[in-house]
Amino acid sequence: MTQTLTAKGQATRARIVEGAAEVLRERGVAFTTLDDIRSRTHTSKSQLFHYFPDGKDELLLAVARFEANRVLEDQQPHLGCLDSWESWGRWRDAVVERYERQGDQCPMGSLFLQVGRSQPGARAIVAELMQQWQQHLADGIRALQARGLVSSAVDVGQASAALLAGVQGGVSIIMSTGDSTHLKAALDTGIAHLRASGAGQRPS
Repeated sequence: MTQTLTAKGQATRARIVEGAAEVLRERGVAFTTLDDIRSRTHTSKSQLFHYFPDGKDELLLAVARFEANRVLEDQQPHLGCLDSWESWGRWRDAVVERYERQGDQCPMGSLFLQVGRSQPGARAIVAELMQQWQQHLADGIRALQARGLVSSAVDVGQASAALLAGVQGGVSIIMSTGDSTHLKAALDTGIAHLRASGAGQRPS
């Protein structure tokens, strides 16, 4: 759909998605109607269905992708420049701050419960998010290896996957308890493990 839109059409569609995301965050998926979204975005019913022919589910998937992109954007610029221990510390703090601020409300989780995690579109959004997130972490580990700060023997794929799994586990606990202790522990332990692997090596 977005590939066939004019620049003005793409801007209008993006405005609707962003406005819908704001309403959904405020009211929750279960309590938000298309009329609520039309009111917030100043969009007519015909205009809404022009950009989202399949209705609410298609719009929710678009919002889910918007929220997935926001997950990575909220970690920038740190996530894109993990080339020193200082930058890893800043990234760690940004992740903790983001999810402490979010608390037990997860916009993406609510959206996928509504749309259905089994739908190919929803699964693809999650898979793409996790792939991009892990790739950033892997690039960061390789940058540390290039500087001699992490051992070249460290399996980059495994280490980045473990870090991401730790974050996701910690976030799940925050959503259940409101306590960020486990997220902090997962991040600190993962980073400490990387750091220990490079102990005694001479930085390049």
